[in-house]
Amino acid sequence: MNNKSTKHTKVLILGSGPAGYTAAIYAARAMLKPILVHGSQPGGQLTTTTDVENYPGYSKVIQGPWLMDEMKGQAEAVGTEMIQDHISKVDLSSKPFKALGDSGNVYTADAVIISTGAQARWLNLKSEQSFRGFGVSACATCDGFFFKDKEVAVVGGGNAAVEEAMFLTKFASKVKLIHRRNALRAEKMLQEKLKRNNKIEIIWDSVVEDVIGQDNPKEVNAIKIKNVKNNKITELKVNGLFIAIGHDPATSLFKNQLKMDKEGYLITKADSTETNIPGVFAAGDVKDKIFRQAVTAAGMGCMAALEAEKHLSHL
Repeated sequence: MNNKSTKHTKVLILGSGPAGYTAAIYAARAMLKPILVHGSQPGGQLTTTTDVENYPGYSKVIQGPWLMDEMKGQAEAVGTEMIQDHISKVDLSSKPFKALGDSGNVYTADAVIISTGAQARWLNLKSEQSFRGFGVSACATCDGFFFKDKEVAVVGGGNAAVEEAMFLTKFASKVKLIHRRNALRAEKMLQEKLKRNNKIEIIWDSVVEDVIGQDNPKEVNAIKIKNVKNNKITELKVNGLFIAIGHDPATSLFKNQLKMDKEGYLITKADSTETNIPGVFAAGDVKDKIFRQAVTAAGMGCMAALEAEKHLSHL
């Protein structure tokens, strides 16, 4: 490691978002002088969400990017050092733990909190990206409420897709589940529940080709789908499209160092954020594929900071 400069901290926080920022707030208030290293898009997935109605403490609708800016500002105000850098390598095999940035900086720490988050997988259509947050979403529990009495479509065939489709029936008048194969991967019990729900129609052997909408106001009116067996294209009138083809946790840095499940999510001890290496903690979507909410990520960030403080006081 060619040292441009080495920065040591008691607590190094990797990644921002609600988990990283909350961990930073608690660690800074505990006088641990944390360093938080974030990438080029600080704030995580919430910066791609516009209206946030379910974060406690705000009776009026708030904006995701604004909430993240506020958390970042709060973490800085109580004494967190924020650094923009891309971490390319970590060594958790010995203490102090080490992280190498693309800047050439080496960060060393007595405790590490990992809050690198996850990214929803997208279909990577140009039209899908242009309507993200305006009718196209990857989170039914975040955005389902906006589709009261409207028709929506969900793409996917696993547990997440089936759960999203069933959740959306609370609001939407009709939910179309689009799957590229002719059988779902979801658990059998979930499939049974799905089939009993008369608001849901399954469209088999089909993929979404295009999202159709208007610009003023920006909204989705329809989607084009293609049947993969006969290549026939049909247009479905829907107001919302939910992509539920999975998430990818940002954990490639930690392969062969930290225990993770087969999908790459970090595994922590029960009721704890501690990983298999004492002094290394994980918070937020990097370890949570069940709830994936800003408030639960923030809660875990708080837990991680308190656990890190306790760990350090025992050293």
